[in-house]
Amino acid sequence: MDDPRWVIHLPTTLTSLATVVALAAALRDSLGHVDVLDFGEVTVSAEDDQGRRTRVWCDARLPGGGRCPLPAAHAGPCRPPGGAVPRRR
Repeated sequence: MDDPRWVIHLPTTLTSLATVVALAAALRDSLGHVDVLDFGEVTVSAEDDQGRRTRVWCDARLPGGGRCPLPAAHAGPCRPPGGAVPRRR
């Protein structure tokens, strides 16, 4: 049996989805080397509606290993971590 995983809920004083997603990206960029953090599973929610969460990144499993680091619901194909970012048309 696997041990249960724990989630850290970290409230902010930010007031828009775009800025809280930017903060999540900054945290991923600065703490991505910490193996016990799973940034692919990051979700955000409004303070008064925490039951409705918005996924931040795609995180789809890719052939050959790794997960897609693009935003959730991105257009076009997934890409491997560290791969070239597809151009938007």
